[in-house]
Amino acid sequence: MSNSLVKKDIYIPQIEAVQQAAERISKVVIKTPLAPSFTYSKKYEANVFLKREDLQQVRSYKIRGAYNKISSLPKDELSKGVICASAGNHAQGVAFACNNLEAKGVIFMPITTPKQKVEQTRMFGGKWVEVILKGDTFDDSYKNAIKYGDKYNMVFIHPFDDEKVIEGQATIGLEILDQADGPIDYIFAPLGGGGLLAGLSSVFKQISPNTKIIGVEPEGAPSMSASLKIGKLIELKEIDRFVDGAAVQKVGSRNFEICKNFLDEMITVPEGKICQTILDLYNQDAIVVEPAGAMSITALDTFAEDIKGKNVVCVVSGSNNDITRTAEIKEKALLYAGLKHYFIVPFPQRAGALKQFVAKVLGPDDDITHFEYSKKHHRENGPAVVGIELKDPKDFDPLVQRMKEYKFYGQYLNDNPDLFQFLI
Repeated sequence: MSNSLVKKDIYIPQIEAVQQAAERISKVVIKTPLAPSFTYSKKYEANVFLKREDLQQVRSYKIRGAYNKISSLPKDELSKGVICASAGNHAQGVAFACNNLEAKGVIFMPITTPKQKVEQTRMFGGKWVEVILKGDTFDDSYKNAIKYGDKYNMVFIHPFDDEKVIEGQATIGLEILDQADGPIDYIFAPLGGGGLLAGLSSVFKQISPNTKIIGVEPEGAPSMSASLKIGKLIELKEIDRFVDGAAVQKVGSRNFEICKNFLDEMITVPEGKICQTILDLYNQDAIVVEPAGAMSITALDTFAEDIKGKNVVCVVSGSNNDITRTAEIKEKALLYAGLKHYFIVPFPQRAGALKQFVAKVLGPDDDITHFEYSKKHHRENGPAVVGIELKDPKDFDPLVQRMKEYKFYGQYLNDNPDLFQFLI
């Protein structure tokens, strides 16, 4: 969209400001590779490039905005210290900046933040940073950080709704344009609070206006999508927090206005599909990414026909993934693919019932991966929670038919989210 069509009172990062940010952060920020992806180029018959922000020193692009903001503060403000709230990546960027600039920092993180991200934040901050775990969500930590900052007169470093932060993230756009051999037809980037996409889209619409900018959100936290749909900024009451790097209830007001004017399309992708991308990147390309870092690539198949033969860039935003989440990631991927199914099975209270279930009900390629049973009464049937992994989604209907035929079918749990979350 042309700048002439944008309201004059809306903040738009100017190229000169982004260039100044690039200079300011140049000593600490890595110019990450714009690497061709053989795997995805072949799959989509396109020229797919990955902007590897997962290779930054803090393993995400967040260092750009955090360092640009903190290093631009006047000395009298910086001497009072800075404060922020973050679920992980912004925290690490702020911590690194505080250590590098020898400025005191206090970082509020949700109690639910993966341990790996908390430890990394403390490591990057060293003696200059104090980490306080407070609240169950980012929004809880945010409110506590604001109160703390007001009490001690510290500068709050917002993770996304700040001009200097947006300009810092926008430097990715300058790098991509400098690294690309030719025109870029599509760029896909993840969106949480919107700082990255606001900065990125501003740069491209000023320098490469024909490039289509596609924003990607997790299906369980569609804050920007919901706001764009009704044309005004709203706060979601409930969100799925699995994609912790992109799970916010309300995007930034500046970012909303910029994205409303500059984004070509905003889409959502299912969490289970994101998990499959994480596994594929690791197994096929030895690339480790966090859920938010996989979102841009996950969106490619939605545009498979559009991007064929085109030059496409996907921003891989971060790699701060806790290894203890691997089992959960695999589980979500299998559930999304229709390969993992849970049932309550009413087993007859007689010898040989389980043997019959295995011999007559399970298919040759079906595997029991979860079995929970406890005999607590003398009824004719005793319920068990059974998880079955299939080799092919087409095996599901025959499995259910055999369960019903041999009187082993009780209740299917995948379609009962409340009971499913309680039991599994």
